Amino acid sequence: MELCGPRSPRSGRAEAGGADRAEAGSHCSTTFILEAVKLNADKSTITSCLEELTFSAERIDIFYEAHQKHKKELERLLASIGRCPPHINDVSWRLQYHVKNNQVDKVNEPFYCIALNTENEGSPEDINFTCTVEQLQDLVGKLKDAAKCVEKASQM
Repeated sequence: MELCGPRSPRSGRAEAGGADRAEAGSHCSTTFILEAVKLNADKSTITSCLEELTFSAERIDIFYEAHQKHKKELERLLASIGRCPPHINDVSWRLQYHVKNNQVDKVNEPFYCIALNTENEGSPEDINFTCTVEQLQDLVGKLKDAAKCVEKASQM
């Protein structure tokens, strides 16, 4: 992936308004920072990319100082993630209800127990979590968005 150029993470601009635009900007900024760390970008590369975005020299200096300050920490974080995220082999779930708790006699709140059977570099690992109906709907929506992005990227 490029740090600058037509296929760079920052080349796609949000055409929606307000919150969508801010969220897209946040994603682009985060991707730019992580790619700069991953590619071990030097000051001239970062400067030229930020100049293309019409950053002032003062803002570029502030950005670069912060980048250098946190670079080692981000490198450690990226190294701990590894090159490949875990591959999901299977998903299982069950619906449960909180009938009551210590504070209230009747809760009657449904929640889902999700188990992801994953494999990371040949070793199996289970990831278990619980979520409410709303949280699960949000997760499904985000997964659908991710699938659309992958489909778009594969068509380029």
